[in-house]
Amino acid sequence: MAHKQKHSWSIDHPIEPFEPIAAEQLPSGDDWLYQIKWDGVRMLVYADQDGCELFNRRGNKRTPLYPELTAWSSYCTAQSVLLDGEVIALGPDGKPSFHEVMRRDGIRRSDRLTAAIQEVPITYMVFDLLYCDGEWWTDKPFIDRQAKLQSIIKPNRAVQLVPTAAEGSLLLQVTGSQGLEGIVAKRGSSTYAIGGKDNRWLKIKHWGDVVAVIGGYTTNEDGIVNALLAGLYDASGRLHFIGKVGSGRLKRTEWAALSEVFAPARRDSSPFAQRHRDMAGATWVEPLLTMRLQFAEWRWQEGRQLRQPTLQAFVDVPPGSCLLPQP
Repeated sequence: MAHKQKHSWSIDHPIEPFEPIAAEQLPSGDDWLYQIKWDGVRMLVYADQDGCELFNRRGNKRTPLYPELTAWSSYCTAQSVLLDGEVIALGPDGKPSFHEVMRRDGIRRSDRLTAAIQEVPITYMVFDLLYCDGEWWTDKPFIDRQAKLQSIIKPNRAVQLVPTAAEGSLLLQVTGSQGLEGIVAKRGSSTYAIGGKDNRWLKIKHWGDVVAVIGGYTTNEDGIVNALLAGLYDASGRLHFIGKVGSGRLKRTEWAALSEVFAPARRDSSPFAQRHRDMAGATWVEPLLTMRLQFAEWRWQEGRQLRQPTLQAFVDVPPGSCLLPQP
């Protein structure tokens, strides 16, 4: 693809997409539009009459993994285009699942791709336009880029336009009730800052929380605690590992002090009912202390760990009351 001469972009140096920053509440003011935040893999589509290439947010080529998207003229009427969006895959519950899409995005052997295409169908959710038919759109307002997308994208089974809403509170409520990740607020006047990250785009996530038992911890090379192993009990009294927590609201000095806190409770064997690779190098403790965690996703019925868990606080809760949710 001779992009360098024709478009002033080069697939040897893929574009780094514009990123939103985290916010805890909706912004105020009238110059805001809202879109669903899809729990998938960020993907840029570079396409012209010579072909189509796909790159993720880190500039890694993903074209071979998503052949559904390479026949780009089937879903776009432009002659050349650079699209921004999210590749998603649905879980058994019909909701976007990061675990499922990673079954596709994590493939590194071509002999596994054919089966994965059948097992994990994907959809490309298009939400922005950077370039179209000889013209860069990055300096145009977001609202204009959305209108242009509406005119050139022809949705099909594998490609959809992300709807844009003017009412953020309603969309936040709906996504919360449906168990989706959250929403992104974007200023209607905002340009697209390649490689940028600022408050013209805000992501507001729905977070879950759970009180869990501490069954062990890991340390860094200096012997300072750097992560806690969390668990919940089942009805039979077995402690199930639900995740490794290495971030949160503790200061460095507080992490350093945890070794002394755990010292009286250390034990030789794991209190958990199963083993997991995240337990490597762990020091085990009696499951006496509990903590409140916040997390982005948890498909516990499928035996998966918390996604993006963060430690909010240590709490005075009886460990035996920290139970797995009932099916």
